[in-house]
Amino acid sequence: MTSRSVPPVTASSPSAAALERSAWFRGAPEPLRDALRAAGRVRTLQAGERLFMRGAAADGLYCVLEGAVRVGAASVAGREALLAVVGPAHWFGEITLFDGGARTHDAYAERDSTLFHVPRAALVALLDATPAYWHAFGLLLAQKLRRAFDAIEETALLGASARVARRLLLLSNEYGEAAGTQGVQHSRRVINVPQEDLALMLALSRQTVNQILRQFAREGLLVLRYGEIEIVDAAGLALNAQ
Repeated sequence: MTSRSVPPVTASSPSAAALERSAWFRGAPEPLRDALRAAGRVRTLQAGERLFMRGAAADGLYCVLEGAVRVGAASVAGREALLAVVGPAHWFGEITLFDGGARTHDAYAERDSTLFHVPRAALVALLDATPAYWHAFGLLLAQKLRRAFDAIEETALLGASARVARRLLLLSNEYGEAAGTQGVQHSRRVINVPQEDLALMLALSRQTVNQILRQFAREGLLVLRYGEIEIVDAAGLALNAQ
């Protein structure tokens, strides 16, 4: 992974503004936020560049500032299981902070990306000095666990169309980019996730996902473009997610 030489992130820096988009970071105690800014550094990845591999030693916590990181695993035969595409303002890597084990999945840059990295040594020192901060990191881990339970339940109980609709709504809230004009925010959301990746996330065939997306497009719920999906009727899509 490449890195660029930058000073510690301060409350007034551009990187700090990106961090503040994270609901978890905003909700953390102010002294913890200050400590994370001081300990972390901005790093960059080129599209396709590896961040870490499954089984690698833990090296800390990351937050995506720009771009996206692909998290998943591949079989010996080359078949991929895509866990998530982590977009701006979202943190990842917290599991190894708790158990001290190796990385559970592979992580690659989906496209050119900028990350905020807090090294493990700094995190351990911070938590040793202030054990109460474990609660904040516990909340981050609990959020991921809730989403994992939701995904398991959806796979068992919902049909393909409902699963696609739910995942689109989740991605629009987490990884999408607001589509607006002259700074005015609209309810539409643009998701920069290819259909093939969406199919991998849901364990569905690309053909099935494509058919469902085209049906949603015919109903006026979304617009399909190369490499992106724009939701134009979130309420209507939510009806299909039930």
